[in-house]
Amino acid sequence: MFKKVLIAEDQQMASISIVKTMESLGIAQRQYTYYCDDALMHIRKALQSGEPFDLLITDLSFAEDHREQELKGGEDLITAAKAVQEDIRIVVFSAEGRPAVIRSLYQDLGINAFVQKGRRDAEELSSAVETIVKGRTYMPLEIKKKNHHHNTFEFDKLDITIVSQLSKGTKQKNIPTFLDANGISPSGLSTVEKRLKEMREGLGFSNNEQLIVYCRDYGII
Repeated sequence: MFKKVLIAEDQQMASISIVKTMESLGIAQRQYTYYCDDALMHIRKALQSGEPFDLLITDLSFAEDHREQELKGGEDLITAAKAVQEDIRIVVFSAEGRPAVIRSLYQDLGINAFVQKGRRDAEELSSAVETIVKGRTYMPLEIKKKNHHHNTFEFDKLDITIVSQLSKGTKQKNIPTFLDANGISPSGLSTVEKRLKEMREGLGFSNNEQLIVYCRDYGII
């Protein structure tokens, strides 16, 4: 098990709950802070002392107050922490629920686990820590399901353009005019209708509104 954990969380009750969860896991050294700048300072000092943190648990959103901060949130902290201590393990503990944002935390920032705040989050946090201490990446089951769903249909440029136009309020019957004007082919109305039907059926949706919401959530458009 990890020996030393740093918790960056600006809500006191959430911090206390995380500390108790770490205590139940037998992690001896538990330190928490309300500010991202302070968290980075603690990481640097611990590294210089020869007793670095094994694990950083951080929220993504931090409320602004009277203290000016260079690091504006959890994503900035993760990037800065990895620049200082490349091997530090990262758990994001957040209310964030958008799949595209969560996916980018793994792909772009290299986090080791994401736990969404809510029911049974203490149990999930324990599971996440126990998983990554074994050298594995922890991904919530719900996110795995959504990622699998996301991979069931491959969007090409024409698909993305069609859905983007719908999301901007362009009527389906007018999309061919936009495609023609921008030199995109095929551009016929029958093609637009066929592509939308294939996307809806491939993802299990019954209408275009569901398709648009899905594409927004996943950062496709």
